[in-house]
Amino acid sequence: MNWSDIGYDGWADLDKVRAVLAAGADPDADNDWAGPALHQAAERGSPEVVAELARRVADVDALHDGATALWRAVAARQPDNARILAAADADPLRDMMSGWSPARLSLTGPTPDLFDTTASLSDDEAETVRESHRLIALFDDLDYEGLGLACVAGIDAAEAVRRINATVVEPESTGDLSTMWATDVPGGCVIAQPWGYAPTGSELTVPLSAGTTCYDLYANPKSGNQGDIVRDGEIIGSDLHPGGGVDPDDENPLLSYLYEDAPVAYCFAFAGLRPTDTRAVTGPPDLWIRVPA
Repeated sequence: MNWSDIGYDGWADLDKVRAVLAAGADPDADNDWAGPALHQAAERGSPEVVAELARRVADVDALHDGATALWRAVAARQPDNARILAAADADPLRDMMSGWSPARLSLTGPTPDLFDTTASLSDDEAETVRESHRLIALFDDLDYEGLGLACVAGIDAAEAVRRINATVVEPESTGDLSTMWATDVPGGCVIAQPWGYAPTGSELTVPLSAGTTCYDLYANPKSGNQGDIVRDGEIIGSDLHPGGGVDPDDENPLLSYLYEDAPVAYCFAFAGLRPTDTRAVTGPPDLWIRVPA
């Protein structure tokens, strides 16, 4: 037996984990993308398994993809696992993930009293957390499959129309890929297409992003949510997974943590937009527009 015999969902089975250990599996082995056994158990295992592994590893604070097992437990919203690791001397104040230690991250989630430390949030960070609750609730019931949108900071819909050389047209009951919506939103504007991916094309997002930031999303019915970061005419992040949780290369781990499973709200937050309703993606928009073929 080896760690691959555990499978994705077997980390709550203490007997199985002990059997793998008894067969000679190395508790410190790094299992490629998933990480060492302790990291995997911290994220989706039981406290009993976490305790068993924590007493066997050489370093309870070993890093994988820039995070400790304790960080993974907090990010996965597994407070019992986090408490076990802290009791095993894992350091909740260890700085990682762009300054987000396990203790600071815990202050933004459902268990802010998880650790008794000196960790704190800035006023801006606390406001980011409050805004995430509002945005997630705003878009909570949205059926977004097949939606394409580009959230653009700092410009209004009229300027967006000018930048992409679009033409304002009469409202249409259905749309093709050259027809889109443009709507002003506090903080910027949104180009949306509830029926297609066209707003995510670089021929639109690159000019839209001149001097500012654009985050686009296509909720692909076949392969899931796909996102891009475009800043001042340059694509700086592509084939991203908004709403998919924290990635080691995330530009903003806090937003990825707060907006897990909330991809549309994440896009608005990343661009700094503060919508008061869902019109930008559910209609009616401010403008119907047509872009050149």
